[in-house]
Amino acid sequence: MRAALAPGVRLLRALPRDSRYRGLTLVLTFLSYTSYHLSRKPISIVKSQLHLNCSALGPNPHNDSNSTTWCSWAPFDGDNYKELFGALDNAFLVAYAIGMFISGIFGERLPLRYYLSGGMVLSGLFTALFGLGYFWDIHVLWYFIIVQVCNGLVQTTGWPAVVACVGNWFGKGKRGLIMGIWNSHTSVGNILGSLIAGVWVSSAWGLSFVVPGIIIAVVGIICFFFLVEYPEDVDCNPPLHHMAADENPGGVTTSEKDPEAVISNEGPLSLSGQSSVDHSKSSKEPAEEPEAISFFGALRIPGVVEFSLCLLFAKLVSYTFLYWLPLYIVNVAHFGATEAGNLSTLFDVGGILGGIFAGLISDYTGGRATTCCVMLVVAAPMLFLYNHVGQNGIGVSVAMLIICGALVNGPYALITTAVSADLGTHESLKGNAKALSTVTAIIDGTGSVGAALGPLLAGLISPTGWNNVFYMLIAADVLACLLLARVVVKEARGWCGPMARQRGFKEF
Repeated sequence: MRAALAPGVRLLRALPRDSRYRGLTLVLTFLSYTSYHLSRKPISIVKSQLHLNCSALGPNPHNDSNSTTWCSWAPFDGDNYKELFGALDNAFLVAYAIGMFISGIFGERLPLRYYLSGGMVLSGLFTALFGLGYFWDIHVLWYFIIVQVCNGLVQTTGWPAVVACVGNWFGKGKRGLIMGIWNSHTSVGNILGSLIAGVWVSSAWGLSFVVPGIIIAVVGIICFFFLVEYPEDVDCNPPLHHMAADENPGGVTTSEKDPEAVISNEGPLSLSGQSSVDHSKSSKEPAEEPEAISFFGALRIPGVVEFSLCLLFAKLVSYTFLYWLPLYIVNVAHFGATEAGNLSTLFDVGGILGGIFAGLISDYTGGRATTCCVMLVVAAPMLFLYNHVGQNGIGVSVAMLIICGALVNGPYALITTAVSADLGTHESLKGNAKALSTVTAIIDGTGSVGAALGPLLAGLISPTGWNNVFYMLIAADVLACLLLARVVVKEARGWCGPMARQRGFKEF
């Protein structure tokens, strides 16, 4: 007697073909970037273990020294440990920022599947090498610095590749909501990285790096075998931005009249719009490959410069929390390393909610910049409150971490996903989708400059007091908001002018 067809298989068979491949692309790219962030997080968890207060363990059993850091890991056992931690963070982030500008150019010219999977395997290697320093008993700073630099460079393969893949499959309809949910991979990766690193941080901290390194390498191999870069590769219908925009005599493009119009109308993951047989057939016919856009050509796309500079300061705040929040909780709330790591994951839980909320609101209003600006304005006083009352009880700390995570990471998530995809398929490109990876790399590369500056400044400022670190973060939030002022005014005029844009959710 045969069993009935598995429910999951029945569901897959019920979904249209295009929807199945779109779903596969979302899942694979989600897992890919989850593993990227999972492999970046351990350093922030392990910091408190590299420099310990050993007074509770008694005197040094090997000599009569009165040092309270005899159980710390050299060279991080000195009074300058915060500066050394800042150097580790900066080595990774400066390399990441520099490499990101180059990465997008390579991403437009190399097969995305090879580029992404190769970068993930190399990222796994360098992440594991940092942890192997524990087992090889390495106490030389330059070893850890060089590993961080190499890891920063190879990790730049991830973001332009995954955003380009998703942008190739999805049109503009509910891009903010879809990418807001999809972008939770950042926070999910941070949470998993914290929990995995926390398992071994007190016993064998090297495994806190080796295990995430193995995970990202395995996911990279899976992507090599299953990732589909373009809908045309599997005879699926591409979204509208793959086609040349047809202009009418009035100069209005098809995307301007109906930016949600696409070729396929299949299923819940497809992009709606009535398809025609002729149009569908023409999408399968070989077409001349468009030239990849130049770096300066991408900069001329309206909005790229403003959003890039805004992301610089928004990412400065986000990455300062990413690298320094567990140590802040240890120093201020006096939790242990594992407890501080677990509590810091609530900031990323807030980041998931903030990314989804930002995408939802920006889809409804059509105002990406306005949504970012409002969240940044509210974030500034909330950061101030968290620093002053956030440690007054576990309940207050939990609530403030979630709220701050939502307000800080919401604009960051929106800019790096939906905004990057919008600008990479801007109407001025006349349907050339070869700009997506370059635009994404420019925006995220500029943001990564801020990501490098934030932890570096935190390392330099924190010896003068944590209050000064938070004042720096608040100032960065305000600057990020001001840099979007021109785009916000333009969006407001679009709502209030004689040709006011239509609000509400559109089909995708």
